[in-house]
Amino acid sequence: MRDVLDHAHDRVLDHGTGLDEAGVLAVLRLPDDRLPAALQLAHEVRMRWCGPEVEVEGIVSLKTGGCPEDCHFCSQSGLFSSPVRSVWLDIPSLVAAAEQTAATGATEFCIVAAVRGPDDKLMAQLREGVAAIREAVDIQVAASLGMLTQAQVDELVAIGVHRYNHNLETARSYFPQVVTTHTWQERWDTLSMVRASGMEVCCGGILGLGESPAQRAEFACQLAALDPHEVPLNFLNPRPGTPLGDRAPVPARDALRAIAAYRLALPRTILRYAGGREITLGDLGTRDGLLGGVNAVIVGNYLTTLGRPAADDLALLDELQLPVKALSATL
Repeated sequence: MRDVLDHAHDRVLDHGTGLDEAGVLAVLRLPDDRLPAALQLAHEVRMRWCGPEVEVEGIVSLKTGGCPEDCHFCSQSGLFSSPVRSVWLDIPSLVAAAEQTAATGATEFCIVAAVRGPDDKLMAQLREGVAAIREAVDIQVAASLGMLTQAQVDELVAIGVHRYNHNLETARSYFPQVVTTHTWQERWDTLSMVRASGMEVCCGGILGLGESPAQRAEFACQLAALDPHEVPLNFLNPRPGTPLGDRAPVPARDALRAIAAYRLALPRTILRYAGGREITLGDLGTRDGLLGGVNAVIVGNYLTTLGRPAADDLALLDELQLPVKALSATL
């Protein structure tokens, strides 16, 4: 049988075609002594098909906590005893967060709300917030507001939201073990409307929910079938009071194997470091991932957990001689 990395070199590096599910699973099952070679190949794929630039993004929660859904990893669910309670952010605070994000050199600012989908109040506040941000600062605005109707998709396009995030979270076969209040297909339907609208699609998930390596490979190829512009890769940060609160974090080597495998499945896609990398990988692992296929980062804090200081990530990018993507290149 041909070595999986030799096969990936020909298929992915030379031709820009992602690995199939069997190939992704083979990378996820590589022994530790093959991990450096897998990361090196993933880095070469990233450099050839995406280039050296790193997209930097900040996020802020417009509406935090009190969500009616039961996503088992999420401390913002109103159904669990986790200590996050419903809070709304006012427009001046939203603008200030966008200005602070832009000051780090970030080109992207994502407004997030913990909801099943936006109601009229949330859509009105988003309209006002996006207009105020555009007046105050030169930065791309993205949104993540849960499941959408076609009318809501059309309105987001009209107000100038250029990218929409809605994570599938995990493989379709495993999703019912993680969420019971809505289906994987409902999420897919929103993403399909977003793609058809012309907005960029941001869709990823969380590793470490209890899924098997085979389901991680399944998920990578389901993402490849969606063909999103960006895939945020999260690692479970177990939150107190949630059903997954006692689960152990993903081992660092497994996380790095996944980074390499997802890059080899998605050679032309923005692969973004998102939540959980701090506890899963630490500083050294963060460096390894940036040299192993990752080409975007969320800087600063996440929605309910602390991240690395933006200055630390920017200094690391400078040390690795990986340029930050300029805003002008995204307009």
